[in-house]
Amino acid sequence: MARIAGTSRLRQASASPELRPADVFKALGDPVRWSIVSQAAAVDELAASTLEDTLEVSKPTISYHTKILVQAGLLAVRKEGRSFYYTLRDDVLHALIEDMRALTSGPGAGQVPDSATSAGHESDGALPTW
Repeated sequence: MARIAGTSRLRQASASPELRPADVFKALGDPVRWSIVSQAAAVDELAASTLEDTLEVSKPTISYHTKILVQAGLLAVRKEGRSFYYTLRDDVLHALIEDMRALTSGPGAGQVPDSATSAGHESDGALPTW
């Protein structure tokens, strides 16, 4: 996929031009949603009824979490009668990975900013606490 100047691969892969990496990370940050994505990754198509059997949350809660994952572009949904089926959008995940990889391969990637050491922070690899 060719990269459009100023446009991330994630935005190119998603149906929504407003989709941002932060939206995807936020969606993945919840343990229930992570479980749904993990289950969807293990199969071609995941039935909502399977989620009802494997998750210890109510049907409305499952619906809420799958809606967030669909809005984040991580799941595609298909409705057949009264049943819903979810498919992982691995193109969106691959695009997110490529965007992350681009952050580490650009000019200055992997360098600690001078302001971090001048502010008294050591560059020992530990995350700063405030």
